[in-house]
This record gives sequence, structure tokens and C-alpha cells, in this order.
Amino acid sequence: MMTALYIIGGLLALILLLHLLGPKNYEVFRTVQIARPQSEVFTYLRSLKNMDDWSPWAKKDPNMQKKFTGTDGEVGSVSYWNGNKAVGEGEQEIKKIINNDRIESELRFLKPFKSTSDCYLDVNDMGSGITEVKWGFTGKNKFPMTIMSLFKSMDSMVGPDFEEGMASLKAKLES
Repeated sequence: MMTALYIIGGLLALILLLHLLGPKNYEVFRTVQIARPQSEVFTYLRSLKNMDDWSPWAKKDPNMQKKFTGTDGEVGSVSYWNGNKAVGEGEQEIKKIINNDRIESELRFLKPFKSTSDCYLDVNDMGSGITEVKWGFTGKNKFPMTIMSLFKSMDSMVGPDFEEGMASLKAKLES
């Protein structure tokens, strides 16, 4: 009986230690340079509806249910989705717009698990009609993600999707 208690206590101590050692925050981002003027790129990116044209997740479920509320491209507009296992269910709300510079949104995932992240698009004029776009999101790891993140980072899980999205955005705006 005592051996079992020591084993259980040891496992709990190990789980607690791994949780304490795991990363508490994450940030994933990718950048791309687009041969279009900054104001044109920014105007396009303001629209949550346009995101379906370049988002890697829209491609993973072209039949997902979508609903938009508010005035698209304005603070308070919301894009809701409900799709297959690859995209889940959630919504994105524009929280702040700094004209021709930055768009900040809140991502609220409902399925397959509940979580909230902050998403952003930074748009920078590089000169000569070239615009750099930085697309990223940040959030907090909660238990058990703190432990899982010791073995597989958020960047390795969704970074390739961000790369695909940036390539699609570039292709769309340069075509």
C-alpha cells in the first residue's frame, strides 16, 4: 500500500514539476513581403471576409459554416466558423485598428478545445512599393498545454499553416 502511495506521489510531483518548467506563453508568427503598396495591402487585410481567400484553414474545410456580424473591417466585427475536425469552431473579433499599420483581433476557439489568443497583422512599408506583412498570434499555455509544449511547440504545430497562409496572401495580392 505504501509503495503505491509513493508511486502516485512521485507521479504527481513529476507532473507538477513539468508544469512549472513548461512555457507559460507562446507566440507564433510569419512574415512575407508583397509587391503592393502598404495602403492597398492594409485595406485588403482589414476585411475578415477576405481572410477566407488566403487562410490555410479555409482550404482545410471549404464547406465550413461561416457567419459575419458587425461592419466588416471595423472594430467589433466578428467572423464565426464551424467546420470539420481540422478547423473546429470559433470566432475572430477585430479589437483594434491602427490605420495602415496594425490590426489586432481576439481568437476565441470553442472546439476542439476552448482557448483564447490574441492575433495581429502588422503592415510595414518597405519602400519601392513593397509591403511586409507580419501575421501572428500570442497566448497563454494552461495545464496540460504547459507540459505538452515541452515536447512539441505551438510554432511547430501551427507555424507551417502560417507559412502557407503568407504564401497564399502573397500570391493573391500579387496576381
